[in-house]
Amino acid sequence: MIVISIIVILMGFAAPRYQQSILHARETVLRDDLYVMRNAIDQYTLDKKRAPQSLQELVDSGYLKIIPKDPITGSSETWQVVNEDTLMTVDQTQPGISDIHSGATGASTEGTPYSQW
Repeated sequence: MIVISIIVILMGFAAPRYQQSILHARETVLRDDLYVMRNAIDQYTLDKKRAPQSLQELVDSGYLKIIPKDPITGSSETWQVVNEDTLMTVDQTQPGISDIHSGATGASTEGTPYSQW
């Protein structure tokens, strides 16, 4: 009985830390995915002299292999793209996607909303 009590107490300490580490890992993946997609948007815009009109256009042109799943929402359909009429360079002929954010609701472990990352 004492052994079982000790195991339960240790599990009580371990479970919250495990959940926190899982959330931290998802947030790290989200940051990395956003960095990669923003870099692909910039490279596409500079190479093609026009901004992409959709994320699928980045995949079709070979700048991304696939549209990644948002690790917080678990879906590749929840990304929030930012379309702007401003041009990134003088040579750019067509505006389009200029930035991307997570479509997840809620705040990160740092206290900032995922939608502002």
